[in-house]
Formats: sequence, structure tokens, C-alpha cells
Amino acid sequence: MIIKNILKNISPGQALYPSNMKKLIIWLVALVAGIILGLLQIDGINKITDIIATIYTRLFQFLAIPTIVLAIISTLAKMGNSKNMGRMFKRTVTYTLLTTTFAAIVGGLLYISIEPHSIEVPTESTLPNAIKENTGYLDHILNIVPNNIVTPFLEGNILTLLILAFAIGMALSHLPDSNGKSTVVNFFLGMQEILFKLINWLVWTLPLGIVAFSAQLANELTSGSMVNSLGTYVITILVANTVQFFIVLPLFLLARRVNPIKTFKGMIPAVLMALFTKSSVATLPVTIDAAESRLGVNPEVSRFVLPICTTINMNGCAAFILVTSLFVMSSGDFVITPTTIILWLLIAVISAVGNAGVPMGCYFITFSLMSGIGAPVAILGLILPIYTVIDMIETAENVWSDSCVCVMTDHDFKTKPVE
Repeated sequence: MIIKNILKNISPGQALYPSNMKKLIIWLVALVAGIILGLLQIDGINKITDIIATIYTRLFQFLAIPTIVLAIISTLAKMGNSKNMGRMFKRTVTYTLLTTTFAAIVGGLLYISIEPHSIEVPTESTLPNAIKENTGYLDHILNIVPNNIVTPFLEGNILTLLILAFAIGMALSHLPDSNGKSTVVNFFLGMQEILFKLINWLVWTLPLGIVAFSAQLANELTSGSMVNSLGTYVITILVANTVQFFIVLPLFLLARRVNPIKTFKGMIPAVLMALFTKSSVATLPVTIDAAESRLGVNPEVSRFVLPICTTINMNGCAAFILVTSLFVMSSGDFVITPTTIILWLLIAVISAVGNAGVPMGCYFITFSLMSGIGAPVAILGLILPIYTVIDMIETAENVWSDSCVCVMTDHDFKTKPVE
């Protein structure tokens, strides 16, 4: 019913596009303006941009942890409403986890192959001595297990919070329907709406932050090393998204005996809209319309699967979280071992599934993860000016992945009607 109302009120050609193009132009102007200010090398301007960048960094830190915790809890809690379509739900989640895991694996393999150069960050932005000390994996595991519910929030222990949020969300999804359950779920959903409003306000003022961060970036480009480092990082992200988009996802379709070329042609309107709107949620009506009218997907499947995928199926986000986390940690003198990569691959998949379509959600989640382990989050400030382009590509990949999951699920149920 919700999706039907959305489709009635939002047509495929609705003008979310112009407003987002206007935002993109403003962000690009802010990027250029910041670079010019940084290249001027004026002490007064540099101090002002440093202050503004610090303020935005603190605001990101303030919103990051509650963003990921509330997103995971509310996402998993709402899944309990899908029990009447259990078979379809299981297929959707299975395909989502598989594609998301493969996206993270592709990102990890490319990180190992390309090896983006680490960035030297200022002394105050590097890791505290306590974090740099070598500790055993047993100590890390013990630190993840909390002895009370307050400490993980006070210490920003993101690994503990991920597990806690996952446990609470799953518990809520398995509770029988009751007034108590509805009250708790509505509380988390209400808190998430408040958080989204705060994030929207922050994003609205973000051009000022982009000016400050890009000015810092230009001011620190005293040699070509940082350009090379950011360049290899961006290449790793873009290649990971390209491989997932044009190779991995079509192979999933072929494995289910679905024509990937036909599927892609049918979903082009949704993929293009996602590219420019940078929002899977805003693109959802177009995605549903394209799946039904251009590919003949059963409406009972598309209107159930696609809203779920829009919430939990984040292929591009998984690759971004893993590659960016490894890149930031390597710049903070963390030792990147195969075990580290595997651990963060799992964290990236869980975090991507918990990303509930928040504006710049992948960025906030990665910031939260890095802040929680004491990594040099200042590097994420340098990434922010170029995140707009990365976000466009990732969103297009996410919608393409949503489409693939929907079409594969529909194919599975062609011979057996959905109950």
C-alpha cells in the first residue's frame, strides 16, 4: 500500500533531477572555491578553513555513531513485518548478502592488488599511542564484549555497538506483535527520523564544509605524494564498482539463467536516475515501474523485494567501507594483515546492510568505524570533496544490484506462485 501511494504521487519523470543537479553544481563550485583559497597560501584564510573543517569533523563524529546504531536496529526490527512472505524474504536476503559480500571481496582484492599509497597526516590527527601499541587478537575480542550498556557509547567502541545493534534489532524482529513491541520499534523509528532531519540540515550546509576541506587539501599539496595517494585510492574504488557492476552482477544473473543484457536495458531509467539523484530511496518508484513495465516482473515481487533491497542491499557501500577503512588505517600506521582484511570485510558487509539510505550514509558509517578505533579521520575530510562523484557511481550500482536481486527472485517464483 505504501509503495502504491508513492507511485501515485511520484512519476518516473518527477523533478528530483533538477534539484540534485543544482546541488551537484553548488558542491562543484564549493570544491573549486576551496582549492583556490588553499592555493593562495594566506595564513588567515588557512586558519579559518582549519576551524571550519574541525567543526564539521566534530559534527560528523557526533552524528556518526547514532546513525549506524539506529539504522541497523530499525532495519532489522522492520524485517519482522515480512514474515507472511517468508520464502520471498529469504531469497531476497540471500541474494542481497551474496552480492554485497562479493562486492566487498572485489574491493578487498583490488586493494591488495593496487595497494593505494598511505597519506602522511599531521601529528595531531594520527593515532593515540595507546591505540598504536601491539595487542593480541584475544585482547581485541575481549574488548568487544561489553560489561555494561553505557561504556560502548561513551568510548565509541563501534565493533561492540555493531553487535549490540544487531542483537537488539534481531530480538525485536522475532518478538510477537504487541503494544510493547510497537512502542519500542516506534521509538527507534522516531529517533531515526530526528537523526535524519539533523543530517539533512548538516548536508544543506555542507558546501561550506567542502570549501574548508578542499582548501585544506590544496594547502597540503606541497608534493605529488598526496595526489598519487588519493589517485590510487579513487582508482581502487572506481574499479571495484566497475567490476561489480559489469562482471559480478551479470554473472549472478547468468547463474540464475536470466539475460543480463535484457535486464540492464530494462532498468536503464532507474540506473540513470540513481546516478544523478544519488538516492536509492528517491529512485525507488522509477525502479519499481521499470521492473514491472519493462521487464514484466510480478508486482507482488517487485513491490516487496525492491523496498527491502533499497534498505539493505548496498553493494557500492560495502566496497567503499572496506577500501576506505583499509586506506585510512594504513595511513594511521595500522598493520594490514590478511586477518585484518577478512575482519573488516565482515564489518563492511554488516555495516552496508545496516545502512538505511541516509544521505551520505556510507561516508557516515565509515567515519564512525574509523573514529571508533582511533584511526586518523582527518583523511576522510580530504576524501569528502571527491565523495560526490563516488556517491553517484555507488548509488547507480546499488540500484542495479537491487534490480538484479528483484529479477532473480521473480525468476525463482515464476513456476511457483508467491503465497
